[in-house]
Amino acid sequence: QVQLVESGGGLVQAGGSLRLSCAASGSTFSSNGFGWYRQAPGKQREAVAIIRSGGSTYYADSVKGRFTISRDNAKNTVYLQMNSLKPVDTAVYYCNTEQRGFTYWGQGTQVTVSS
Repeated sequence: QVQLVESGGGLVQAGGSLRLSCAASGSTFSSNGFGWYRQAPGKQREAVAIIRSGGSTYYADSVKGRFTISRDNAKNTVYLQMNSLKPVDTAVYYCNTEQRGFTYWGQGTQVTVSS
């Protein structure tokens, strides 16, 4: 059973920074790709950033140049460094991975950016 636990969310002013963490247990961590997704009120969940097992990355156009996804295989943790935050980045942020045909999600962490 894979468990994902996000942390690091909070309230920040526009232009500020936050770093989200996703601690994974029960997974073949180094072999898995991981993603950060977000869901704002009344909107569909969307992919923000993905890091594959080999380290290659994908970013949504809306966060390119501002967000950085990284992983520490020794700590079984994935990070999302978010800089130059905007009010439109306000959402619940979720960590995601797939393993053996199953998709796993964390409980989410709230990020609120005030103007």
